[in-house]
Amino acid sequence: MTNDNLKYKIALGLISGIGPITAKSLIAYTGSVENIFKAKKTELIKAVGVGEFLATQILKEKEDALQKAEQELRFIQKNKIKPLFYLEEDYPFLLKQCPDAPLLIFVKGNIDFNNRKIISIVGTRNATIQGKENCEQLIKSLSETKHNPVIVSGLAYGVDICAHKSALKYGLDTIAVFAHGFDKIYPAKHKNTASEIKENGALVTEFISGAKFDRQNFLKRNRIIAGLSHATVVIESAKKGGSLVTADIANSYNREVFAIPGRLDDKYSEGTNWLIKTHKAFLLQSANDIEYILNWEQSKNIVQKSLFIEFSEEEKLIANFLKQKNNSIIDEICKGTKLTMSKVSSLLLEMEFKDAIRCLPGKIYELSGNINF
Repeated sequence: MTNDNLKYKIALGLISGIGPITAKSLIAYTGSVENIFKAKKTELIKAVGVGEFLATQILKEKEDALQKAEQELRFIQKNKIKPLFYLEEDYPFLLKQCPDAPLLIFVKGNIDFNNRKIISIVGTRNATIQGKENCEQLIKSLSETKHNPVIVSGLAYGVDICAHKSALKYGLDTIAVFAHGFDKIYPAKHKNTASEIKENGALVTEFISGAKFDRQNFLKRNRIIAGLSHATVVIESAKKGGSLVTADIANSYNREVFAIPGRLDDKYSEGTNWLIKTHKAFLLQSANDIEYILNWEQSKNIVQKSLFIEFSEEEKLIANFLKQKNNSIIDEICKGTKLTMSKVSSLLLEMEFKDAIRCLPGKIYELSGNINF
């Protein structure tokens, strides 16, 4: 695109009250971004979603927006940033399908968004040791498939940075989506990783340089993470958190969501357990589950370690009892393991969550056959 065209596209995003949906409506009505800046108020009002107030706002702010866009053009050229407009062929196809996709994204790096399998991996900033191990093991398993997927995340602490570093470690391309412009790296501690990502994938943002930090920017960033991907995986999450928002967004885009469950008393498994319980995510044990649900060709001759299964000594006691008996009711399990009824009930629920056992009609329990004890 020419500099003049790009200037108008940047400027449109700087006018108050114009989001992606309204911007696309204005472009559809006027015929081009440049025409929006040349249109009279009476013409602007006719576009869907544009009332008198917004039309006035456009006329009031357009000159200032164009000046700021000129500054950003210089920043883009100096820093070798590639802008992608939503009507261009190189714009990520999966993102383009989302109704609120950004009009314009900025990219540093070199990656083909449109001929790759792409998976987003998200989770809490306060990732546990187990969560980080699960994240790395999943990415290692994905690297052993024939699909060579791209891993997308947000460069934040915890699960995000673990996902990026694991992708780099196992030879997968990775994309980091920023909640700010390219004039900064946040967190600053991840600057070196961001440089590696640029060489082995891409850095992506919809924000111009100098954009101020705002909580809403992180929510906007989450929709790009979800929108770029065929599926989103939540590794760990408390019952409230940004990764649950990303999962909701992915579901709203009709993309698949996966979650790794955890122990019932783990704070950072409450969110993932809830996603599974409410059927907002598929329970994830290995990369094979992603292949199966997304209808990717299944990788053969790869033994993949189950991601999250950890068993207490008491759970192993129950498993060994069921192995001997084939199946059993809860009273027999209590008698055979010498554990209390309340304890066995709690343990059985956890083991069922882990897909280690299944409950048959009549409250008869048996091993699922999916886990080797």
